[in-house]
Amino acid sequence: MINIIEKVNCCGCSACVQACPKQCICFDEDEQGFRYPLVNKDLCVDCGLCENVCPCLNQNEKKEPLKVVAAKNPNEDVRLKSSSGGFFSMIAEKIIDEGGVVFGARFDENWEVMHDYTETLDGIEAFRGSKYLQSRIGETYRQTRVFLNDGRKVLFSGTGCQIAGLKKFLRKDYDNLLTIEILCHSVPSPLVWRKYMNEKCNGNQIESINFRDKRSGWSNYSYSIVVKHNGGEYIEPASGHYMRGLTSNLTTRPSCSQCPARFGKSGSDIVLGDCWGIWNLKPEMDDNKGVSIVETFSPKGQHFISDLNYEYTELQLEDLAKYNSGLSTLKPIHKEHNSFFMEMESNIPVSIVFDKYLLTSNKSLSSILKRVLLSILNRIK
Repeated sequence: MINIIEKVNCCGCSACVQACPKQCICFDEDEQGFRYPLVNKDLCVDCGLCENVCPCLNQNEKKEPLKVVAAKNPNEDVRLKSSSGGFFSMIAEKIIDEGGVVFGARFDENWEVMHDYTETLDGIEAFRGSKYLQSRIGETYRQTRVFLNDGRKVLFSGTGCQIAGLKKFLRKDYDNLLTIEILCHSVPSPLVWRKYMNEKCNGNQIESINFRDKRSGWSNYSYSIVVKHNGGEYIEPASGHYMRGLTSNLTTRPSCSQCPARFGKSGSDIVLGDCWGIWNLKPEMDDNKGVSIVETFSPKGQHFISDLNYEYTELQLEDLAKYNSGLSTLKPIHKEHNSFFMEMESNIPVSIVFDKYLLTSNKSLSSILKRVLLSILNRIK
């Protein structure tokens, strides 16, 4: 049976939960807000299937992409609503047009993130844009298998560990399955997001959330929360608490520092991400509205995108890695990771806890107080 001793050895993909023939594994949220498998030993028959589908226990070899391009969706409206170049939407639309099904991450009614599927073009919109949380994968691996066995084309998008989990769960290749890995830095704690969101919204009902608001441009994005009734809006730059907590690995899942699926190990057909540095590598492509990195790892992936109509230029992985560290390196967990989460359990305002662990040691007390004051003034009334 699956037995998580060190939490760094579980990526939270949920393959073990969905593969269990006795349904004796559930996901239990720990004190940091991350979900881990919990086995009912009275029901377990020690079949070993949960261990066999675990991407942490059964890691693939690293792979180099077959081809790397910078690409843009010619539909500017879609591109502006997307995190980078809007390339996911192009692929998803083609799958739907061919009678297929698209799986992706969307917000639920509580503004947390879950995986779901759509069979309509309108449904793709909910999957657009980054959601800087670990999504709940739910029953989507099982649902994917049903659609595949029915002969439907399926596009499954997710983080590398989720793609790896799906592949292990399916236990065989399907010609009618196309997978997209979203290049991610790491996955932050849903608990931190809940506390942070509640503090910023101050009890107001949320109308929309955009983690990659491009009103100030793609390279200077912010995230925004719009609330109902009074029409208020909270906007925070990428240098704000939440995003800095993510990029410093202060709030992220322990396993992200040893990701079992990065660098081609997920088994995905295509990897998509932001093409940071395009302004230096191919400045003629940069209009500050978003450009995607598109890495193809399989002939299936290459063949599929070759039928799309889009602007692109081929690049070298080593050149991109200078501006996109996630293509070549993994970042260690913040040294104060556990201390941060211990203080998150207190009644101290989240922004103040962030300040304590994100501000460098040479920051003065006055600068700390100024930041806290600005945080209070920026809250939605």
